Amino acid sequence: MNVDNQAIRIRALFKTFRTGLRRKKTRALKGLDLDVARGEIFGFLGPNGAGKTTAIKILVGLLKADSGEASLLGRPVADVSCRRRMAYLPELPDFYDYLTPVELLFHCGLLSGLDRHHIKRRVPELLERVGLDPEEKRSLRKFSKGMLQRVGIAQTMLADPDVYILDEPMGGLDPLGRRWVKDLILELGKSGKTVFFSSHVLSEAEAVCDRVAFLHRGRLMAQGSLREVLEAHTDCWEIQVEGHAVRTDENIQPKAARIEPAGPDTLLVPAVDRPDALLGALLAGGHRIRSVNQRHASLEEVFVRTLSGSGEQREGKG
Repeated sequence: MNVDNQAIRIRALFKTFRTGLRRKKTRALKGLDLDVARGEIFGFLGPNGAGKTTAIKILVGLLKADSGEASLLGRPVADVSCRRRMAYLPELPDFYDYLTPVELLFHCGLLSGLDRHHIKRRVPELLERVGLDPEEKRSLRKFSKGMLQRVGIAQTMLADPDVYILDEPMGGLDPLGRRWVKDLILELGKSGKTVFFSSHVLSEAEAVCDRVAFLHRGRLMAQGSLREVLEAHTDCWEIQVEGHAVRTDENIQPKAARIEPAGPDTLLVPAVDRPDALLGALLAGGHRIRSVNQRHASLEEVFVRTLSGSGEQREGKG
């Protein structure tokens, strides 16, 4: 990847914590390498405790790595100037809960160095954009988790940053809240922004990501475009056929792995086999073929297979 086109670059990142009375070492990151291009929606995926939040805190300057390099928009993360073009939403945002949404955003705008007149215009627009009432007078302590998440996302958008770093932005939200966050992430991506978000809910990431990385116990297990990752785990060929006569055709049954009677009959052929012989038999038998597709595993299934194939599921805690 061209360095000039990189929004995030991580090389050989290590981080160890000492925990408990005996100060036992816990390795949170084990040589992490990561590349995120500008304008990408990038899913940083893995189970709880994988090291996602640790890596994110290093990126935004809240933690210091033991060794390795990390940069944002071509500048080392230690360079404060790069943070002017980045916004961060932690997994559990902790706001001044005695403030109203307008008061909080105005305060955040001043901290970001924005002009007062600009903030006054921008805050009502942002609150409406995230589905909140600009005239809301209740303090944040009376807000639900979903409403606080909306306030947090409005706060990240105040200075119109180039890079959004969101730690578990859909955590704890109801289905409508998760749908809203996904739509917003897609909207930001279409406007040319870089969105780097962590999640342990892989089905949510599958709906929005351009590229993904799998992290497990501090190690990068896989990284690539969503299409590449999924197509590397094709399960079978799926052939849809008009009508139901195919189920009783003795020339077809031996050539299909199984037949699913769902509307138009669906025939499945293992991915290791080409469907040519089955297609020829269908045409010879006078069956009408509606579609031929490769059926791939879900992102969650791919992740589980990646861990199983590497032996990482059997590794003890480090």
